[in-house]
Amino acid sequence: MTLRLGTRGSALALAQSTTVAEAVRERTGRAVDLVEIVTPGDRSSAPIQQLGVGVFVSALRDALLAKEIDFAVHSYKDLPTAGADGLVIAAIPQRQDPRDALVARDGLTLAELPEGARIGTGALRRIAQLNALGRRLEPMPVRGNVDTRLRKLADGEFDAIVLARAGLARLGRVQEATEVLDPLLMLPAPAQGALAVECREDDVELRELLAALDDEYTRAAVTAERALLAELEAGCSAPIAALAEVAEGDEGPEIYLRGAVFSPDGGFALRLSRTGTLADAAEVGRALARDLREEGADNALGVQHDPHP
Repeated sequence: MTLRLGTRGSALALAQSTTVAEAVRERTGRAVDLVEIVTPGDRSSAPIQQLGVGVFVSALRDALLAKEIDFAVHSYKDLPTAGADGLVIAAIPQRQDPRDALVARDGLTLAELPEGARIGTGALRRIAQLNALGRRLEPMPVRGNVDTRLRKLADGEFDAIVLARAGLARLGRVQEATEVLDPLLMLPAPAQGALAVECREDDVELRELLAALDDEYTRAAVTAERALLAELEAGCSAPIAALAEVAEGDEGPEIYLRGAVFSPDGGFALRLSRTGTLADAAEVGRALARDLREEGADNALGVQHDPHP
């Protein structure tokens, strides 16, 4: 039986879903057809933080529950931290590079951009971290797919834009990045660069089939990052960042998790880290969230500071 894979219709979503479909075909021999689903986020030009968490996800999940499709592929960072009743993340394939990338005019790096440079980004997390640099850069809202954003840059609307490197890579355009941003300067969004392959919880056969795509290290890293996000009770539009990496420790693989919370204007910036085992990934995330709270993270979201007194 041919499997129906639900996907958004953007170039990036289709590239992501095509990669997963090819992996399913290669590993299982099953035929896979892509089924395009239009989501409310695709119809709106409003800023992401106004649209809310899950705006690109709900239509796909509705189609899954209605059995119009068999499984779906999401950018994991778009998913609400709470799971959906009747659905399960059956696989998290190996993650692309999770870092952010700068695409700037004249091949400039972030350090080379002049004061007042207009930087396009729709993410409050990126805006807060750009403000936290104290460089008097001018973050400006931008919506649209990757091609649209790059065109706006080429047309002179911005001096630079910040995008997920993973998106550029999946579209074959990573060479257009003028700098891949060090996480010390720009910590990524939780689960950035990772895909979530979701199906119905009661479809045991498909769950077992999709499990072949799962990457243990990516799942552990994403679990830690999203546990931190959930513990802080914030969605993907909040100025919260996290990045977990798996490295070999004295007693086997271990997780190194970095987390950060910012006020939107960058005047408050708190960065902490924790380590733990892969089996304790979720608790590592929750523990780091508690550490951040103890250091004042809860105050960041509602407090405005002037970074240039």
